[in-house]
Amino acid sequence: MSAGETINGVPVTEQQVSEWAAEAEAGYDVDALKKRGRGRPGRGAEPSQVVALRLTSEELAELDARAARAHKTRSELIRDALAAYAA
Repeated sequence: MSAGETINGVPVTEQQVSEWAAEAEAGYDVDALKKRGRGRPGRGAEPSQVVALRLTSEELAELDARAARAHKTRSELIRDALAAYAA
């Protein structure tokens, strides 16, 4: 481990690394890990696809302002606009 490694700004010690290694060597309960609900919640029965979109800083600022006024996330606003366009 290189000096100065941090996790969320907190320095990582050699003792922590040793403890993590011992935990990993002992094995993990995969079923328990799956129940923790890690990651973003699903949007339906099937996995969603991420689509990249390039916007100018002005377009992004307008989008964020509109989303804030509507009390929605950026993604929710884009999905709503696409649904309205496709209708």
